[in-house]
Amino acid sequence: MATTADLRNGLVIHFNHDLFQVIEFQHVKPGKGNAFVRTKLKSLTSGKVLDNTFSSGAGITPVRVERHKFQFLYKDEVGYNFMNSETFDQVLIDEKLVTNADLMKEGQEVEILINTETDAALICELPPFVELTVTYSEPGLKGDTANSPKKAIEVETGARIMVPLFIEEGQKIKVDTRTYDYVERVKS
Repeated sequence: MATTADLRNGLVIHFNHDLFQVIEFQHVKPGKGNAFVRTKLKSLTSGKVLDNTFSSGAGITPVRVERHKFQFLYKDEVGYNFMNSETFDQVLIDEKLVTNADLMKEGQEVEILINTETDAALICELPPFVELTVTYSEPGLKGDTANSPKKAIEVETGARIMVPLFIEEGQKIKVDTRTYDYVERVKS
């Protein structure tokens, strides 16, 4: 049995009859009273984020998970199909387990967390940044440069992203998959 001293970002734990991944944690020692650990936990079944406070030294039950590299093959009516990059085994994953699926294109390399006790896929994560081609962009208004204006564009996967006015159709851009923010233009 582990304690709150073993908490770290990305750790998967059993909590409230569910599996949660630690998004962030902070050890707090107030001037008066006992120390505690403030956490943000993400449910791996529902995707909801929960704020929870553990008393310092409280027991937690970690779950052993492994990260495996997979390649996205295609999406059908049942879910998303991936291929293990090392063993070439194919796996089908439900749509609710894929985070930011609208930023994923065919051939994209992803990481899938697998529970080693049950061999079940827990969550599919994209890399922090992806490069996508702009397929639709409205023209920006000339001279509209006050307050860093942005416009909505559509990328090759169908996702809509807010970008600066100078981005045009056909250009490649780098997108942060965690926040859907435009990062930069990709030079060819």
